[in-house]
Amino acid sequence: MIGFFDSGFGGLTIMKSVVNFLPEYNYLYLGDNARVPYGTRSPSLVYKFTRQAVGFLFNQGCPLIVVACNTASANALRRIQQEYLPVAFPDRRVLGVIRPSAEAVFEKGFKSVGILATEGVVRSGAYLTEIHKLDPAVLIAQQSCPLLVPIVESGEQDWRSTDVVISSYIEKLFEKMAEIEAILLACTHYPILMKKICRHIPEEVSVIEQGPIVAEKMRDYLSRHKEIERKIGKQGKRIFFTTDDCARFDRLACLFYGEHVTSKLISLEGEYE
Repeated sequence: MIGFFDSGFGGLTIMKSVVNFLPEYNYLYLGDNARVPYGTRSPSLVYKFTRQAVGFLFNQGCPLIVVACNTASANALRRIQQEYLPVAFPDRRVLGVIRPSAEAVFEKGFKSVGILATEGVVRSGAYLTEIHKLDPAVLIAQQSCPLLVPIVESGEQDWRSTDVVISSYIEKLFEKMAEIEAILLACTHYPILMKKICRHIPEEVSVIEQGPIVAEKMRDYLSRHKEIERKIGKQGKRIFFTTDDCARFDRLACLFYGEHVTSKLISLEGEYE
């Protein structure tokens, strides 16, 4: 199985794109809904939570995991890859969403990019680092959007004040850099708000979401790493886990994943260290 992990529901937008692109594989999703949001957490705590989730998914038999959470990718992925995997699971792999997104910005040739993200991602500077590795000349403005994940996680995306909140964040972004060619939605929850976000962005500005990017990169990765690809089952199974109420997860997951799901409850606290 290919494992997907997110702090809550957002990673389902990534998994949905990958499943649509590569439907033959088995997939397992874990949402840490009991401890969402990660965006306001300290890097050390995000690492702890991410390592617990990765350990769980490996113990479920996943040879490959996608950390489908920008905050976890920014604050934990490198340590997972460099410190945890070589010791605990040297034959497994963990990928993130930041590097593929940075590559997409570079490949599309954008020279001025706005980034909407969580506080943790903005604070980490991960996107500045990865984009500038590929093209140091790209101008980047970042805007943290701390209220958006709680709005989406609570299922209140149609709340009448959501437009006001989004408008405020986008205005602040354009105040930092007036000329923006593209805006990257650097949080997997934000595509749920795509229509509302686009309502406040000039038509000539491209909006980049991560699901299609990760799906394309996943196909390329599997074609280049047959030693991993051969370990992934191909029965089309879809399994979902949450650390919070299953009924609520199943109800809201339909919004993100696009079809009915039946989840299982698990706990990560004190385990999978």
